[in-house]
Amino acid sequence: MTTPPPLRIEPGEAIDWIVLDRPDAANAFSSALLDAFSEALERLETQGAPVIGIRGAGKGFSAGVDLGEYNADSTPAQDVARLRRNLDRWLAIWRHPKPVIVAIHGFCMGIASQMPSFADITVVAEDAKIGEPGIPLGGGYIAPTWVPQVGAKRAKELAFLPGNWVDGITAEAWGWANAAVPADQLVACVEALAERIACVPLPVLTTKKRSINRAMEAAGFLTALGAIAESDAILHLEPSVLALRERLANEGLKAVLVDFRGESSTEIFARFKKGPADG
Repeated sequence: MTTPPPLRIEPGEAIDWIVLDRPDAANAFSSALLDAFSEALERLETQGAPVIGIRGAGKGFSAGVDLGEYNADSTPAQDVARLRRNLDRWLAIWRHPKPVIVAIHGFCMGIASQMPSFADITVVAEDAKIGEPGIPLGGGYIAPTWVPQVGAKRAKELAFLPGNWVDGITAEAWGWANAAVPADQLVACVEALAERIACVPLPVLTTKKRSINRAMEAAGFLTALGAIAESDAILHLEPSVLALRERLANEGLKAVLVDFRGESSTEIFARFKKGPADG
C-alpha cells in the first residue's frame, strides 16, 4: 500500500495553502512531514500565489513532534544537528520572499507552537489550544521563540507548567496571534486577508517583510535563538528526562501523560480571581 503524502498544496489566486495532512497522527511532525514542508516552501518561492498559508487537516493544527521517531541512541552532536535543522525549517519561513500566514485551529502544541513565531501573521480559532508539550522531555527550545510576541514572563508562565496552554482569545490578547476568530470562519478570514495583501506587488511585499524582519533582528531575535538547540540537547541527557523516556518506552504515552495533566496557568489564575460569592 502506498503511503499518502504527509502534506498537500492547495493552490489559489491570492494564497497557496500548505496543508499538514497527517490527521490520523494529529499532524505530528515526522521527518517525512518536515522534509515535505521544506520542499513545499522552497517550491513556492518562485511559483504560485503571492501569499502562503499554513494550516492543518483534521481536528487540529499539529500535536508537535512525532515521539514515535525519537532516536534515544543519537549522540549529543547528532541531537543538536537535528534540532538546528528543524529550526532552519522555520527560519525558511522568516526568510521567505512571500508573506506567510499561519492559521491555527484545534490543538497547536510543542514545536507546532514554535513555528508561528517565524510567520508574518498568525490567525487562530477562538477555541484553539496553543502551548507546551504534555511531557517535559526537553526545554529552552520553544519558549525563547515566544518572547518577542508575549514577553519573558508570559513565555516562562507557558513553559514552566507541563502541557500548559492558552486558548485563541488569550493568544490574541497576549500578542502571540494577530486575531482570534470563530473556528468555522478561520480559513475564510485568512483568505480575505490574503486577497487584500495580494493587491501589493510582490517585490514591494518582499522588501517590506525584510525591512521589518531586520528591525526584529537588530533587537536580537536571531541572537536569542543561537543556543536553543544546545539547551534542548543538554536537557535530553538530564537523568530525570532519561527516566521519563524510559517510562514512555515501557508504559506508553497515555500512561505517562496522566502524571502531568492538570489546570493550565490561565485556569489557575481564573479560579483564584473569583470573588467569595463566586465560590
